[in-house]
Amino acid sequence: MDFSHRRKNILTGEWIQVSPHRTKRPWQGKLEVHKEEQLPEYDSNCYLCPGNKRANGTVNPNYKGVYVFDNDFPALQADIQETHVNVKDLLVSKSEKGICKVLCFSEKHHLSLAQMELPAIELVINSWAKEYRELGSLDYINAVQIFENKGDIMGCSNPHPHGQIWAQESLPQEMVKEQIQQFNYFKQHGKTLLADYLQEELKQKERILFENNSFVVLVPYWAIWPFETIIIAKGNLTSFNDFKQADRQSLAEAIKYLTSTYDKLFACSFPYSAGIHQSPTDGIAHPEWTFHMHFYPPLLRSATVKKFMVGYEMMGNPQRDFTPEYAAKLLQKLG
Repeated sequence: MDFSHRRKNILTGEWIQVSPHRTKRPWQGKLEVHKEEQLPEYDSNCYLCPGNKRANGTVNPNYKGVYVFDNDFPALQADIQETHVNVKDLLVSKSEKGICKVLCFSEKHHLSLAQMELPAIELVINSWAKEYRELGSLDYINAVQIFENKGDIMGCSNPHPHGQIWAQESLPQEMVKEQIQQFNYFKQHGKTLLADYLQEELKQKERILFENNSFVVLVPYWAIWPFETIIIAKGNLTSFNDFKQADRQSLAEAIKYLTSTYDKLFACSFPYSAGIHQSPTDGIAHPEWTFHMHFYPPLLRSATVKKFMVGYEMMGNPQRDFTPEYAAKLLQKLG
């Protein structure tokens, strides 16, 4: 469709405005010369490199591979007093207990997931699964959010390859939306929302980037960010707890394919925010859930020109110019 239209995000129930005709307008926005920084394998000033001292005085061990530690400056705290405030349903708040961890992907400062070998990515996935299982088993943890912010354009404070894990009492807002949509669909159809959606995408093939035995990488029909993608599990994988080792290997392949393809697009270490959505850890069975991983990259036209969410997008709803199908074609050629 090369005319103005709206698309529904079936995972959140929200809408996006698509305006492909706007790509014909002249570009007079921000232009910059991109200079890719060459990082060393080890940086003595990096607080995540092996053997270095962190801001709180803790010295990292001389680790190899994955290294996990409690965040020195956590957004969530485990040892807090439980409080509730409700003033006439107008001023409402509650305490929120939780745990925040940092997970270094490698001891090598200059690597990203795109540059790591498959066995090394598999070790990261094994650690994600371990943390999800252990944190999720705590009686007050009902949601475990695993995510990565890559690149300074995404607010990442350190280029050393790492991600974070936030585990908390409440389901965060994006998980609440997805919980509602997936539960309602499962209740109505007796099948999972993303499994049915994936079947339609595999029939059309237009937005598919990669497929293996356990996962499919695609540009979602409702993509907001210019080169947004999603990795969706096949079968009945609701969380890491359902994974066999072959599934972990397949996820490593999907991540490697996608991140290395991203790097080719604008010949840069492609920035993004990525996060895993899987079933809550509230002690309830969630057959309505399908394990999936979102990638939200900000770049629009080059390594330096990003998409901003402003104006109508802040006051109305998200909007994009070129279609998800156009983005998929560009990524398919590179892959």
